[in-house]
Formats: sequence, C-alpha cells, structure tokens
Amino acid sequence: MTEPTKTDQTEDKQSSNITRRIKSFVLRQGRLSAAQQKAIDSQWPKFGLTVSDELLDLTELFGRDAPTIVEIGFGMGKSLAEMAEANPQQNYIGIEVHRPGIGALLKLVEEKGLTNVRVYNHDAIEVLEKCIPKDALAGVYLFFPDPWHKKRHNKRRIVQPGFVNTIASHLKPGGQFHMATDWEDYALHMMEVMNEADSYVNISGKGQYTPRPEYRPLTKFEARGHSLGHGVWDLIFERV
Repeated sequence: MTEPTKTDQTEDKQSSNITRRIKSFVLRQGRLSAAQQKAIDSQWPKFGLTVSDELLDLTELFGRDAPTIVEIGFGMGKSLAEMAEANPQQNYIGIEVHRPGIGALLKLVEEKGLTNVRVYNHDAIEVLEKCIPKDALAGVYLFFPDPWHKKRHNKRRIVQPGFVNTIASHLKPGGQFHMATDWEDYALHMMEVMNEADSYVNISGKGQYTPRPEYRPLTKFEARGHSLGHGVWDLIFERV
C-alpha cells in the first residue's frame, strides 16, 4: 500500500477542518422581545450554562441523581418546558443557538416554576464534545431539525454518521436517541444513517418508524399539518 504523502495528509486535514466548520443551522437571531430579554436577565444566572473545557457533573448541576435528557435545537422552548413540567423526575438540558428561543424558554421556566431545566446558548456539537460526559444521558431529542431540503445542501443536515456516533458515546447503554421530522426525504435520510450505525437498535424494528410517544408534545404546527394530510416521522433508536 502506498503511504500518503505530506501533501495528501495536509489536504486531508484541511478537508476535515472545513467539514468541522460546517454548521447545521443558520444563525438568524431575530429581535428579542422585552419579555424574552427580561427572562434572560433574571433567569440566565440560575439556569444558563456556558461552554468550557470542564465536563459537567450532572448530579451536582441538578442537585440530585436523576435521568438526564438533552434536547438539541428546542426552538421557542414550548415542548421542552411541557416535557420538563410533565416529567419532574427527569432532568433536561436544552441547547439552542437562537437567543429569542432562549428567552422564550426561560420565560416558561419562570412561569411554570421549573427547576429541572438547564440551558445552553451554543452550538450543540461543541457542547457535546466539551461539556457532556460519556455514557451519561438517558436520552437525546432532536425534533424537527432544519431539513436542508435542497440536494446541494443535504451535507449540512445535522444527522450524519459522525454526529450519531457522537450521540451514542454520550448515551448510557439503553439510552435513546429520538428524532422527529416532517420532511419525508429527511426521514429516509435519518433512517439510512441510523441503520448503518452499529451502536444502536431501532426500538420498532429495522427500517420502522415509531408512532409519536406521549411524552413528545404535539405542536400546533404539527397538528395543523396532520389536518392537511402532512406526515410526521418519529425515529427512536436505543444504544446497545
């Protein structure tokens, strides 16, 4: 076998760096409402987390030993707040890059008196790499991520082999990676990627989608889509 040249190795490294810089989101910060800004000002010191090179101690963070769920890209936070309220026995860490969503969630946290939620305003991949311990999570949720529906943009989809393997490394054995999308093409892409991942088993059987579990709130957008005949696909894979 021919050994790679120094030039080949340099080009491979540059290619890898470029891939790592691709973001799975477009940063559209929007304008914070007065209520969202007020919630950030008052609640961030209690519930906000910052990225550092030190792994979280989840028991210390929440003041108890309980199953911890990470939701990646929680949008305006309504579903996350509802899940945290309905399941006080679980801890939730939400990760979102858009500050209006951070403000909206923290407003709900305050209104509902939630204590089992913590929040990152940061890129999820970096949070996982730097902050979340291995073999620590009971679940990771990824609901309705950007589908990047144009074919030339498919490579920007967050569900890729490297990403799902990273998720597996942070799940406890038996922990679940739950995805949902309302784009059939993305659902097929998710299923293809997950079927190739050796660290998981599909809880509904190979190649099968899972009916929406009760713990995932039905959004108004989703309910309206159902009434118009639009599909929604849930995929739940368990770490083996």
